[in-house]
Amino acid sequence: MAEGASLSLVRRPRWWVGGVISFTGACLHAVALSFAPLVAVQPISVATLVFAVPLAAFMYGRRPYRAEIFGSIAVAVGLLWLMLLVPAHDVTPRLGDGAALAFIAVIGAVTLVSQLFARRVHGANKALLLSVGAGVMTASVSTFVRVVGGGMQGDWGRLIHWFSLVVPVLLICAVVLLQRSYAVGYFGIAYAGVQVIDPITSVLAGAILLGEPLPTSPSTAVPALLAAALTIGGTITLGRLAPDHTAKPVAAPPAKPAAAPSPAEQAVTPAPVDASAAPRPSTATSDLG
Repeated sequence: MAEGASLSLVRRPRWWVGGVISFTGACLHAVALSFAPLVAVQPISVATLVFAVPLAAFMYGRRPYRAEIFGSIAVAVGLLWLMLLVPAHDVTPRLGDGAALAFIAVIGAVTLVSQLFARRVHGANKALLLSVGAGVMTASVSTFVRVVGGGMQGDWGRLIHWFSLVVPVLLICAVVLLQRSYAVGYFGIAYAGVQVIDPITSVLAGAILLGEPLPTSPSTAVPALLAAALTIGGTITLGRLAPDHTAKPVAAPPAKPAAAPSPAEQAVTPAPVDASAAPRPSTATSDLG
C-alpha cells in the first residue's frame, strides 16, 4: 500500500521475503498440477482464506470480525467440498494451439474489462474488480502449467514448446495485477476475490479445455450445488465487510489559547531569578525529562 504496484517495491526487503515465499509455494503448486487435474488441485488453494483474513485483521491492529471468520470458513469448506466430489481422473492433458490462443484471448478480455471498470470506482469495489483480473490471470498460469507439467511424462524435451514461454509471461502479469489489487488497501476483499475467481476459472478451463470430469451424477450433483451455494454465500459475506484499509490518523484538537491575565495579575511583577543560583536538576530528573 505504501509503494503502490510499482517498481519501487523492489527496494523493500519484506516484499522480497514475501515474493520468495510465494514463489516457493508456486513451485510446489506446479508440482501438484503435474500429478493431478485442475479441478482437484485448484480448490485447495482457497483454504488459505482461513488464515489470510484473520491475519489481515491482526496486521491492522484489530480482532477479526465474526462475519470474517464465518465467511472465510464457508468459502473454504464449500470449495473443498466440491474438490471431494470431483471424479477420479488420470488422463494426460492435451491442449491445441487454437484452443490455447482462444483461452488467452478470453482471459485478456476479462482482465481488460475488469481494469476499465475498476478505474471508474473506488474503495472496496475497486479492489474486488482488480482481483477479478488477477484471479483469471492466475488461473491461466495454472492451466498452462497443468498442460506442460502433466504432459511431460518424464520427457524433458516436451518442455520445448511455446506453452513453456507463455507461463512466465502470464505469471508476471498475474503478479502485477495482484499487487494492484492489494495496493487499493482492502486486503481481505482483494485476497478473497482472487482465491475465489482463480479456482472457478481453473475448474471451468479444466472441464471445457482439458476434458476433466465434473460431478454430474445425481448423488454428487446435488451436494455440489449445496457446496457452490455455501461458497457464494461466504464470498458475499466477505465482500460486504468493512474495508481493511489503513485508517487515517486523527488530528489532535487545537490547543486552547492562553487566557489573558487579569489587571491584578498584570500589576504584580515577579522578582528576577538568578539562573546561576538555581539548583541543578538531578540526573534521574533529567533522564525522566
